[in-house]
Amino acid sequence: MYFSLWKNGLCYKNAGETLTLVPWGKNSLRVRSAMMNEPVDTDYALLPPENCTAEINIDENQAVIVNGKLRAVLTLDGRGRCEIAYYNQNGKCLLRENGYQGALDTASRHFKPILGGDWELTASFNSDPNEKLYGMGQYQQEIWDIKNCVFELAQRNSQASVPFVLSSAGYGFLWHNPAIGKAVFAKNITQWTAASTRQLDYWLTAGDTPDEIERAYADAVGHAPMMPEYGLGFWQCKLRYWNQEQLLNVAREYHRRGVPLSVIVCDYFHWPKLGDYRFDEEFFPDPKAMTDELKEMGVELMVSVWPQVDVKSENYAEMQQRGLLIRAERGVQLGKLFAGNSMQYDATNPEARKFVWEKCKENYYKHGIRLFWLDEAEPNYTVDDFDNYRMQLGTHAAIGNLYPQLYAKGFYDGLKEVGEEPLTLVRCAWAGSQRFGALVWSGDVHCTWEALRSQLCAGLHMAVAGIPWWTTDIGGFNGGETEDPNFHRLLVRWFEWGTFCPVMRLHGDRSPREYLHRTDGSPLFPTGADNEIWSFGEENCATLTRYIRLREAMRPYLRCLMQETHETGRPVMRPMFYEFPQDSACWDLNDQYMLGGDLLVAPVLYDHMDQRSVYLPAGSKWTLLHTGETFDGGQNVCVQAPLDIIPVFRRGDALPELQGLL
Repeated sequence: MYFSLWKNGLCYKNAGETLTLVPWGKNSLRVRSAMMNEPVDTDYALLPPENCTAEINIDENQAVIVNGKLRAVLTLDGRGRCEIAYYNQNGKCLLRENGYQGALDTASRHFKPILGGDWELTASFNSDPNEKLYGMGQYQQEIWDIKNCVFELAQRNSQASVPFVLSSAGYGFLWHNPAIGKAVFAKNITQWTAASTRQLDYWLTAGDTPDEIERAYADAVGHAPMMPEYGLGFWQCKLRYWNQEQLLNVAREYHRRGVPLSVIVCDYFHWPKLGDYRFDEEFFPDPKAMTDELKEMGVELMVSVWPQVDVKSENYAEMQQRGLLIRAERGVQLGKLFAGNSMQYDATNPEARKFVWEKCKENYYKHGIRLFWLDEAEPNYTVDDFDNYRMQLGTHAAIGNLYPQLYAKGFYDGLKEVGEEPLTLVRCAWAGSQRFGALVWSGDVHCTWEALRSQLCAGLHMAVAGIPWWTTDIGGFNGGETEDPNFHRLLVRWFEWGTFCPVMRLHGDRSPREYLHRTDGSPLFPTGADNEIWSFGEENCATLTRYIRLREAMRPYLRCLMQETHETGRPVMRPMFYEFPQDSACWDLNDQYMLGGDLLVAPVLYDHMDQRSVYLPAGSKWTLLHTGETFDGGQNVCVQAPLDIIPVFRRGDALPELQGLL
């Protein structure tokens, strides 16, 4: 018999392959295949499911496993080879393996051996040319429906590969494999490729609505914690506050102006050497006094942490000797050449995670600092030779995409141990990062209108991919000049939109830079120009202040959204189709979205635009926040949007307390 029972699921064996399908949550199956071995229970992202039972029927040439709304049919060909097709409860085919294609004799699950025991793996499925696809994490493009796109499965600065895709056909698919690879959603075929792996592993769920699919996915990989209160307000950041008094003076000025400030961020190179994980005493002589004064003003301090450890760091020798650093397979033992020579610590090694946390606990947390910015989280190598780096869990080619998730886990575990609500700002993510309190931002993007439009798409795709805590550098990171009126327009529009992101954070490397020196004359890492709300002229400052006050007024609503996200897995930013799946127009809207269920946000994404068209779905009345004008749903409306106004609509009678605050 080719088919048999396996644990609480179904098994197929033939020619060295062991294929298993087991129920994994409501309406969901986990599918694994191993060559010359049995599949193993890797826990990269998927959590152990609650007790699940499936209906299984086996005969000589076919086997069927049904879990709720998802049914998988395994059919043998004349040579004993197996193909899988997935159906929903209504008999609709959701996804089907590509099969052997007659005389072409292709394989849907193709294992190409690699010397040493791993495999290069390609999984192929028939393509439905009519389906629309969303998710996959954060890629720097304006493309909304990602059907007919190709994605590199790799982490880079501003690229977060989170391999979950939602289909308009009614399914969600997680590629549960952290290997470097590729995803192809072509018109003629859908393919997932892993460069180096031990097994095929994916998770599939069926649902009648995007909400049902997203909630099942969140249950499978974990929910975000409850957002701490300080996460709901305004965050101030720049590259970089280079000494204690400069940072305090910024917070004091916000306090003097009566502008609410929740978090201020101390960016990189506040340390002597990469990997020291402490303040440089020359420029930050009394961290506890600094933190105490900030807390008196109601402000939390966040500090930057990098995974790089400089060969001249006080911690390098010990970490190298204990095997806590990533290892280069060939060449010199260096991963990053930036402000020194360094190698990243191995976040896949629990001992290394604990070592770094204990250093940060001793040198930051004891001063009252409980917020950490985990930068370079891809990790970022000088040269992305993914096959040249090895970690405890395997080569970077095999497990590298998992790095940012485990980087966040190290600080999550440490903060939980000391009784804190974990929240870490992270430059990258993988499936499951959300359960470790990861707030992902979109990396070092440029200060352009094109980048602004790409960030909106990226944020919505990240929401679909299960990462609800997400933000950007308001204004962009690279290229903004503090005194440039052209940049001011971009920054104001970005700031308006940032008010309606899960976290509102102003950051950037503004020009012109200031070059610095230590007291002994040696060069110090430079700092960018001013980047506070008053840095762009008083008229713009008045506009930005108004939006900060609006953000404060939104706290009760945001708190409820974060609670809902924590409890159900629903995203904070929601594509229009999430709330209105029966409205076909909503599946194509990439320039407006819902913040929760009650606010429709329509950012202005082009320079010199002072009005824009907004689609209002049927079934609700919609009230424009800044005018109080009410519209019937089911139509496009053209609304005025001068530079200081972002079009935002209340749904029905919701949130009357926000009316007129714009």
